[in-house]
Amino acid sequence: MTSQTYLSELFSLDDRVAVVTGGSSGIGRAITEALARAGARVVVVARREAELAATVAALEEHGCRAAWVSADLSTRDGVRTAAEEAAAVFGEPDILVNSAGVNLRPPLGELGEDVWDATMAVNLEAPFLLGQRFGPGMAERGFGRIIHITSQQAHRALVQSGAYGVSKGGLESLARSQAEAWSPYGVTSNTLVPGFVMTPLNARLSSDPEKVTALAARTLIGRNGLAEDFAGAAVFLASTASAYVTGQSIFVDGGFSVH
Repeated sequence: MTSQTYLSELFSLDDRVAVVTGGSSGIGRAITEALARAGARVVVVARREAELAATVAALEEHGCRAAWVSADLSTRDGVRTAAEEAAAVFGEPDILVNSAGVNLRPPLGELGEDVWDATMAVNLEAPFLLGQRFGPGMAERGFGRIIHITSQQAHRALVQSGAYGVSKGGLESLARSQAEAWSPYGVTSNTLVPGFVMTPLNARLSSDPEKVTALAARTLIGRNGLAEDFAGAAVFLASTASAYVTGQSIFVDGGFSVH
């Protein structure tokens, strides 16, 4: 057996179907590309059609099979519609990646119900609803991978965690509940926990050079994260190589969380 054959058996996503929310920008886009280039047929779900089309076009240039669905994940009807449209493209998914999110950070004393509701709807309720839609089917077929993107704020309070931190903490608990329910049937559910990553979602902080430098100094590697840092971890969690890894929060943060 060659090394290429061995690695393919461990990590290849050939014949798999993936749905990635928030897959047209930031960490979600990097994961979308990684899964597609590892062999999966990927449906990208996000709001902005121009970014979705550009993402799919870039994947097709690599010879990947990809499609997009424009959706509003802030409402239950929007999530349900997105799920059905996504499943209609390549069939029921084997892999679900929940990367879509909103990052609203008013001080807690100024946090209104509107911000709370908007945050919970996209960051927590949408992943729950998508899991309810796709998880049982994965279990029935005997294989599934659910991957959530969470945050340092799920574990520690910093830079006004507010509703955002609560939503990400809830998402990690959701992953454990999904693992408990479906892992006996071949479905794993895990989270990837970023440090500070230079993406559009973090535009408020990334526009401040002093804060960017200070955050980099908190890592052990000495730099802030990049979206492409998540490619390998995502392929691992989506593949057969991670069959015995479930209910876990895997930190991809350059050592931020231990420094």
